[in-house]
Amino acid sequence: MNEAAYERVKLARDNNRPTGLDYIKNIFKGFIEFHGDRRYGDDTAIVGGIAKLGKTPVTVIAMEKGHTAKERTYRNFGAPHPEGYRKALRLMKQADKFGRPIICFIDTSGAYCGIGAEERGQGQAIAESLMEMSTLCVPVISILIGEGGSGGALALAAADRVWMLQNAVYSVISPEGCASILWKDSAKAKIAAESLKLTAEDAKSLGVIERILSENDMGKKEFYERIRTLLMEEIEVLTKDLDLVGNRYDRFRKIGASAVIKE
Repeated sequence: MNEAAYERVKLARDNNRPTGLDYIKNIFKGFIEFHGDRRYGDDTAIVGGIAKLGKTPVTVIAMEKGHTAKERTYRNFGAPHPEGYRKALRLMKQADKFGRPIICFIDTSGAYCGIGAEERGQGQAIAESLMEMSTLCVPVISILIGEGGSGGALALAAADRVWMLQNAVYSVISPEGCASILWKDSAKAKIAAESLKLTAEDAKSLGVIERILSENDMGKKEFYERIRTLLMEEIEVLTKDLDLVGNRYDRFRKIGASAVIKE
């Protein structure tokens, strides 16, 4: 059995891996954080606000896990509540109103599935995010920087361009969850990981993402400068697109249509 896929999962979950706030602090200037969904409260698992990318005002939204045990508890381990998605959507609509490009950093094992989250409409919040993102008239770029789990990740990935870090993963379910459902044994997570086709290379071959970002010099100044340059170049291209909504629709319609998965 090839265990390479599960090794990627472990790398994506590494506590030392840069989190959303690390990218915000090192790529953008003048970040001002906004809080709350104007319905229930503020969710610390999602950080969002306005900043400058070079000289361009942008809206930045990031899922945040934290590094230490205290930070991870405060951020709910990067598992957003409904108010987190509603906050993100509020900021995206605001960006659309003022013509600001949107950049999302995704890193979550999945949306929080507690009773309170379900009572406050977790599924509806994710569905609304997907629906509304598909109609935004400004450029949207989403980058998977660690885990990209289930609808919790997809909720911020209905973008014009979706990129992945080299060792990030993107899947409909965690390998452990998949193994528990299929074989009633979470210990078979390695087999599940291989079957889920969750690596960056798998996602690119299926047309789910457009670009794989190298992790060379991860966390260093050169690493963030490289991503900043790529974002600036891509936003310049997308800004000239006269049919962003139509092309975004076409992007998702053709995913997987011509891909061949070799077993």
